[in-house]
Amino acid sequence: MSGGQVPTPVGAVVAPPRPRVRAGVQAVAAVVAVLAVVALGATYRYFVTTVPGQSLDELAFTGAAYGQGRLWRVAEPVLDVVSVAFIVGGIGAAMAVALVRRRWVLALQVAVLVGGANLTTQVLKHQVLTRPDLLPGWNGANTLPSGHTTVAASVSVALLLATPRAWRPAVALLGAAYTGATGVSTLVGQWHRPSDVVAALFVVLAWGALVCAMTPASSLDVAPRRRRLPSGLPQPHAFHSPGSSVVAGLLLLGGAVTGGLALAAAVRLLEAGTVPIGEDVTAYGAGVLGVLSATAVTFALLLLVRQATARPRD
Repeated sequence: MSGGQVPTPVGAVVAPPRPRVRAGVQAVAAVVAVLAVVALGATYRYFVTTVPGQSLDELAFTGAAYGQGRLWRVAEPVLDVVSVAFIVGGIGAAMAVALVRRRWVLALQVAVLVGGANLTTQVLKHQVLTRPDLLPGWNGANTLPSGHTTVAASVSVALLLATPRAWRPAVALLGAAYTGATGVSTLVGQWHRPSDVVAALFVVLAWGALVCAMTPASSLDVAPRRRRLPSGLPQPHAFHSPGSSVVAGLLLLGGAVTGGLALAAAVRLLEAGTVPIGEDVTAYGAGVLGVLSATAVTFALLLLVRQATARPRD
């Protein structure tokens, strides 16, 4: 052979290259984190500090009284799961997975993710953000973002980040389902308004994307050793599995459909210039759809961002 190269024997094991960080996708993850912060600010600005926003939120809150007795029997057990023990167990499980995979820095990162997201929610809700009384009478203190939703979403995202590459699509689906159920349950119990839940999702999205943007080389995925085929070509790389794209695409599609329906309902309520008092059930339905939309989009983005930032440079 030319150049003095020795051919690789057929069936020989090809060692994977040393993982290297992909700076470009890390920059994209940082942009996603910034956009999540902007979306959080916009949610607060419209639904808390404007009359139309507060009116829509309050109508959705009032509409939750319809059928509450039957729905609460399902929602209450979901909310009862959220506790200090659940947070500790969730962090412990995510860290254990990372440690078993020998991702030492990642174990610390998932703990920072859960702790940072929940601390951010509590500081914003109780120390930073206020709720002006724009509607007749006193409508309560600020409740944005939702603490229960932050706990459910942050623990789910921690597991998404810690698990191996092949498991992440399934973890994203399960995490989105559990987080969406928790968020909707807070609406059923009239613990929160829809904007509170959406804001909590943006808090977790910002922290999750930020952690992905800071992925070190030691936390990158490593493909299993590949054997050359009889033709002499290497087997397809494990990084090229289409499962993540399919799951993320379905989540984004679901988010777009439910978000479009929620937006159409909100526009219909506001097109007369004032929110009709008798449309609380419509507003409630729009709020539920908005929560499901934000949940689906959050987990779709974090799945894509995690897979991209965890994949080393070829």
